Amino acid sequence: MSYASIMVAVDDGLHAPARVRLASDLALRLGARLIGTAACRPDYPQGYGETAVPMGMVIEEIRQGALNGLAGAEQVFQHAACHNDRVEWRSDLEPPVRFLEQQARAADLIVVGRHADDEGVTPGMAVEIGDVLMGLGRPVLTVPPGTEHLAAERIVVGWKNTPQTRRALSDAMPILRRAEAVQVMRIADDVENRSEIEDVVRYLSLHAVNARALQAKRSGWTVADDLRTGASAFGADLIVTGAYGYSRLREWFFGGVTRDLLKNASICCLMSH
Repeated sequence: MSYASIMVAVDDGLHAPARVRLASDLALRLGARLIGTAACRPDYPQGYGETAVPMGMVIEEIRQGALNGLAGAEQVFQHAACHNDRVEWRSDLEPPVRFLEQQARAADLIVVGRHADDEGVTPGMAVEIGDVLMGLGRPVLTVPPGTEHLAAERIVVGWKNTPQTRRALSDAMPILRRAEAVQVMRIADDVENRSEIEDVVRYLSLHAVNARALQAKRSGWTVADDLRTGASAFGADLIVTGAYGYSRLREWFFGGVTRDLLKNASICCLMSH
């Protein structure tokens, strides 16, 4: 498996150029096509649609403002990806997550950004990462604000024997194979039972991945905290893990690894649901 096509979600936020540069550099290194996408849902007055006749001038002004926003996002994409000659642009007046879900058919990997508090994204253009993870059916690379390079030479795999994590491991294989070192990290109370994690390491070695196992006992903090600490100690700039092993509603109420990583991780995360 390889990534032949990478898609990046673009908006008018402060850190969109850095995200595009990261995606463009990754596409160049992997020999993949890069597709930029943006969508904007115009904030029409309630009860009116794009073709509404009443309030025609106001409606057209709102529509034109949304189109201008999309044109600005395209400029950001074209400028930040200028060193890549295999690029494509797609945009429309649509809810952004729904548009990204529709376009994901054309990509192996989707790159989305985690927004900073001062990101300044137009509300009608914002992509909610949780919705993307649940609906795309593609691996999602989440990029922290301001991060514009992913070396992926040292990678931590947050292992839990779930369908989501097994899928993430398979989805991340093109990047894992190119890594200098991969650490498969299992955080659990039964640290003496190493058969599961060693099985994963042997599986990765069959796919030419230089992996090693780390069995760690929970520190008393959250599993996401332990993963971040482990990634920092390993010198990794990427965490690979499954997404939403529990229901998203449960994580919203009680917390969970996915929610905590999306909120607090300072490095990129590749996740699959």
